[in-house]
Amino acid sequence: MRRGADSDGDHLWAIVAATVRPLPGRTARPAAASAVSRTGKVQAPVARRAATPESTTLRSIARTDAPGLIEPGRRRRLTSEREQLAARIDLHGLTQDGARSALTAFLIRRVESGCRSVLVITGKGTLGDGVLRRRVPEWLAEPPLRAFIAGMSEAHRRHGGAGALYVALKRHSPG
Repeated sequence: MRRGADSDGDHLWAIVAATVRPLPGRTARPAAASAVSRTGKVQAPVARRAATPESTTLRSIARTDAPGLIEPGRRRRLTSEREQLAARIDLHGLTQDGARSALTAFLIRRVESGCRSVLVITGKGTLGDGVLRRRVPEWLAEPPLRAFIAGMSEAHRRHGGAGALYVALKRHSPG
């Protein structure tokens, strides 16, 4: 037997629908864009900050010339420690300018010495939204570094998790 319309139920459903976020690659329905108060007025939903997954952080640099993600097999070898990380750099406590110059110098030295993978520790920052955590993938996608980068991926929890990146380096051909 079907029940009639329930104003409290409709109100609660409007609130729930207003707080739902669509899955990646899908768009929200227009009805879920606002909630209806008990007085019938339309209210904007409260924005909630969610943890940024690796794909969102790294895909934010989605340009055709940007380095992609590390191949799954190589990432698996790095996380299982079958492939050793050649070096690591910790950018904690540095300003953006200092971190960028340190990262550039570090990666150029590592490529010239023949390293194939490094760990870049950025830290998570406040509420998981640190400046260096956001900016390092952007810097790796810009000249001069993008010429050296084969791919990047969020590190395994044992290597720093969301506060660190595996960076795969291209082979250096001395010339």
